[in-house]
Amino acid sequence: MRSKKNPLSTPATFSAVTGVLDAGSEFEGRLTFQGTLRIGGAFKGQIFTPDTLIIGEGAKVSGEIDAGIVIISGEVHANIKARHRVEVHAPAVFRGSIVTPSLQVDEGVIFEGSSKMINSASVPSPTVASRPL
Repeated sequence: MRSKKNPLSTPATFSAVTGVLDAGSEFEGRLTFQGTLRIGGAFKGQIFTPDTLIIGEGAKVSGEIDAGIVIISGEVHANIKARHRVEVHAPAVFRGSIVTPSLQVDEGVIFEGSSKMINSASVPSPTVASRPL
């Protein structure tokens, strides 16, 4: 009998996550970071990172996202600019717009909005240092 492991609980993947806004947490405002952040709670505002944002199942995020990679499994109402790619995995609910060179939307996802596929050179890289605090 094989057991399914939660990919975020394996040591290799968990060590790659540099920050967590866990289930039950709420944050409103502007968030800038480097590395990989996983959101499991609620976030409203602006997110800037040249790296990776993971929005987990059960998370609720609204606002503006400017990132390198965005991986969505929760509920997102946002405008997203991603320099590398966006992945939307079931049971995600997405409402908004996405601009990225690579978009993956799994079967079972609710997607209401627009997407624009562009060359990666056309998406300006978000730089944490250049964002006002």
